[in-house]
Amino acid sequence: MAESLRGASKDFDRFSQATLRSALFTAVNACFGSYLCGIDPHKLPVMSTLPSLYISHGSPMTALDPGQVGKRLAELAAALPRPKAVVIATAHWLAHKPTVGGAAQPETIHDFYGFPLELFEIQYPAPGAPAVSAHVMQSLERAGLSPALDATYGLDHGAWVPLRLMYPQADIPVVPLSIQPNLGPAHQYAVGQALAPLRDEGVLIIGSGSITHNLHDFRAGYSEEREAPYVRPFIEWIEQKLTTGDVDALLDYRSHAPYAERAHPTDEHLLPFYVALGAAGKHPKAQRIDAGVDLGFLAMDIYRFDEQKAVVTAQ
Repeated sequence: MAESLRGASKDFDRFSQATLRSALFTAVNACFGSYLCGIDPHKLPVMSTLPSLYISHGSPMTALDPGQVGKRLAELAAALPRPKAVVIATAHWLAHKPTVGGAAQPETIHDFYGFPLELFEIQYPAPGAPAVSAHVMQSLERAGLSPALDATYGLDHGAWVPLRLMYPQADIPVVPLSIQPNLGPAHQYAVGQALAPLRDEGVLIIGSGSITHNLHDFRAGYSEEREAPYVRPFIEWIEQKLTTGDVDALLDYRSHAPYAERAHPTDEHLLPFYVALGAAGKHPKAQRIDAGVDLGFLAMDIYRFDEQKAVVTAQ
């Protein structure tokens, strides 16, 4: 027996480091990604960098009547590499500090009332990813953003409504992230910057809100035939500032954007935009995806942000 053990030990000693690494990579792929196995992602092969996204999720009824945004989100998901996990900052989870969902199986939260029963019966049983949550926590801590972990929070409609349209099989792990309405756009931009490296590791960063969001206008009589006069000037200003790279103006949109107070009486539905923008890296290329205007005042724009690598010219 001892002789057999000594022989096995010699065989193991002859196992090269390269072979060990190859075996490790195979095992990691089998369990669906570095974070889900607890492996240091920086020791794994490099994969394609994912963009970050800002999604206007619309009302909860988008789940039953997806309209243009449903089609656009399905097209977008089909065009992207399959992510190993999604981190989604949602306008419907508000907290005083960045709070990361750590549930292994997040519940589907029906955070609304007065809608058809059919809507309350929808479930989106995507798994969580506690190891991704831990990595998000570490990234935010390193940036000095003092995050917190909530092991019980599930997926509110700002998360599950758009994700159900993108990934209806609910087979991609999801980590929800709160926003901080009391800290403003620059803070959310910093949150996104802290999370940007996750895009290199197969994690899709999404901000979910609404590019215009004034619910007082439900009573104003707007419709597809009679659009609110502030919608087009506001969304066109956002697109223009992204095209010119004027991040400072975007961060101070209340001072610069036309009809800012009409488009957003409060900030929370635009703040996820800044998470997505910050996560896009230093040189983002913005692609606006027009998904129409619901009810005449809820613009449904989607933004895809791809990082443009700086070109170094030889002297």
